[in-house]
Amino acid sequence: MSVDVIVPCYRYAHFLQGCVETILEQRGVDVRVLIIDDASPDNTEEIGMGLADSDSRVTFRRHQTNRGHIPTFNEGIEWVSAECLLLLSADDYILPQALSRACRLMADAPEVGFVFGNAITRHSDGTEEQVRPLGRKAGTAKSLVMTGAEFVKVSGGSNIVPTPTAVVRTKLQKRLGGYRLELPHSGDMEMWLRLASHAQVGFINEDQGVYRRHDANMSLAYSAGHMLADLKERHKAIMAFLTEAGGTLAADPAVRSTLSEGLARQAIGRASAAFNAGDLDAVDAISAFAQDVCPGIRKSWPWAKLASKRLIGQAGWQAMSSAKSSFSRRF
Repeated sequence: MSVDVIVPCYRYAHFLQGCVETILEQRGVDVRVLIIDDASPDNTEEIGMGLADSDSRVTFRRHQTNRGHIPTFNEGIEWVSAECLLLLSADDYILPQALSRACRLMADAPEVGFVFGNAITRHSDGTEEQVRPLGRKAGTAKSLVMTGAEFVKVSGGSNIVPTPTAVVRTKLQKRLGGYRLELPHSGDMEMWLRLASHAQVGFINEDQGVYRRHDANMSLAYSAGHMLADLKERHKAIMAFLTEAGGTLAADPAVRSTLSEGLARQAIGRASAAFNAGDLDAVDAISAFAQDVCPGIRKSWPWAKLASKRLIGQAGWQAMSSAKSSFSRRF
């Protein structure tokens, strides 16, 4: 199979060559690469042109003015003509055999619209974390295929798809369109839901890609210290999916319930974390958001637990937690 890889780049010149090399080194698939330099102020143009000059599979484009990431993503989608596509940020990269594994699953299961897998998060201090979207649900199977409804159920109110691992069938992507301008922080989450509403979803239980986390990383800068803002952006993505995506899933009341309850439960989890940190204003704001998204959350165990913590008070809760920890260490 053939895969076109879109590599948007803004101020990531120092990562660009390494990213592109991991694409060109893929075996068992025909690859092309489009680097789109969104008017970077660094030497992205020099490196990008050098990569294009040295390998005919690489095309380089440069914007004269910065257009932003969503228009850049959609420009790349318009360029794609291969059977499958991958959108890969220049500061991330893919692992050996990632594309061949994804394409093999798609070839075996024509009803699958996109495939994703596990990932590694690599921090600037050299530490790493494993990202396993399905956790124990995947069992020991190397791959599995989910219906759209199953994908929504395991997603809940989260974006469980590591973007560097998401290989999409081009025909489906072209039919459903590109990323939404009104969702600059959660457009990928809406996209996975939209695709799942029109096709089945494949999962590969192996490490497929690597996220880099560093000071200049846009998603990291956005989410740090902004718990409620992140929750609100995800809610916007869910609502856009439910009202505009079409397909059988978007019209299913059970899907709406699954997504709203999942997001509300996560909100209460964050409110509980805010309570532990002593940020009571955040507790109030996030709890109100959860109740607005899903009024029934007030009957849940997470809500009852948070209510108990607030009734006891922070000092009392910390004392109880300390006593419990001390007891556990003794026995």
